[in-house]
Formats: sequence, structure tokens, C-alpha cells
Amino acid sequence: MNPEYDYLFKLLLIGDSGVGKSCLLLRFADDTYTESYISTIGVDFKIRTIDMDSKTVKLQIWDTAGQERFRTITSSYYRGAHGIIIVYDVTEQESFHNVKQWLDEIDRYACENVSRLLVGNKSDLVIKKVVDVATAQDLASSLKVPFLETSAKSSDNVERAFLTMASEIHKRVASEGGGMQSESKETRAQSAKINSAPLWLGGDKQTPEASNCC
Repeated sequence: MNPEYDYLFKLLLIGDSGVGKSCLLLRFADDTYTESYISTIGVDFKIRTIDMDSKTVKLQIWDTAGQERFRTITSSYYRGAHGIIIVYDVTEQESFHNVKQWLDEIDRYACENVSRLLVGNKSDLVIKKVVDVATAQDLASSLKVPFLETSAKSSDNVERAFLTMASEIHKRVASEGGGMQSESKETRAQSAKINSAPLWLGGDKQTPEASNCC
């Protein structure tokens, strides 16, 4: 077992382009926010370590591109995920309607018992809001998944969202008698692939190198 942590949980952020997945990741991992927006190219990831029930839990959080043209790349990252966060924009009705399509992707590519969480982002844009809490909660209840509204800009519920997901996974691990203390083959392979690939891994911008290679 790696002495640096007791558990490694791989989380995946999915959802339409522009819903704020990268901003949520940046807020949770680095506690920063930027108004500038550049679509994620392929995949990106960050790591944050937390304490949970006297255990050290390492969260490896993967941010996927929402555009259709990257689906063949990002679909492989569903494998080995312990938890998946489906994000929509509360000011964009279509992103909410597309939640079911993203759930189909989970059913197609992810493990059967993967933990799920529905998140409505940009809750700070109250005037522009078109998806109300009750509607989203009804959908979440029908899917039997937890639901939260968040704001990456104000940081409202961002910490809670990721900790809720980590807690759901931890409960499942405990009920299954452990078994996630070390990285899966898929996680190690993807980490190696990302670390060796000329991709920008910062989450909120592209470097000249990333622009040239992609």
C-alpha cells in the first residue's frame, strides 16, 4: 500500500461544454476562479488529498471535454472511475436536457456500481436561472442519485459536492470490505498516458506547447 494515502478514488466530471466543469475542478483543487474560458482539450486532471474517517483519501479528478468531437477520447476514462459527477448549467436548459444522454454514456462505458452525483452549476446567476431546484431534484430522485447546486464563482457547495461524492464511494468501499486502496490498472495506465502526452494539465488555460500539439 502506498504510505502517502489509504485510498485512491478516481472521479470523473462530465457534462456539456461550457457548464463549468473546469471551473469546479479549479475551485476545489486550488481554490481559485477565473472568468476567462477556454474549452478543455481532451482530458485534464488534478489531485487533492483529504481526510475522511481518520483515513487519508487521494482524489484524482478527471475533467473531460464536453464537445462531441472528443467523445472517442474521453469515453475510455469512464473505465476504472469510482465516481462520476454529471454537471449541467442552471442557466442553460439544453445542458439539463442532455443529462440523460450523459447518463447513457455512463451506462455504456462505466462500471455497473459506479457512484453518481448530479450537479447544477452557476447557481450564483439567479436572474438567468431557467432550471429550478425542484425540477432537478425530481430528476435526481427518479435516478436515485444525490443532487446539489453549486457555484464555482462564489464557491458555494463546491467543497460539499466533491466531499459528498467521496463519502458515497467510501461508504461503498466499506460495505464491500475495502479493495480500493491502490490504483487500478486503468488508472495507472491513464496517469502514465497523460503524464507522457503533450497536453496542458492546468485546467484553466492553454500553454503555447499545448496549442501547437493539439
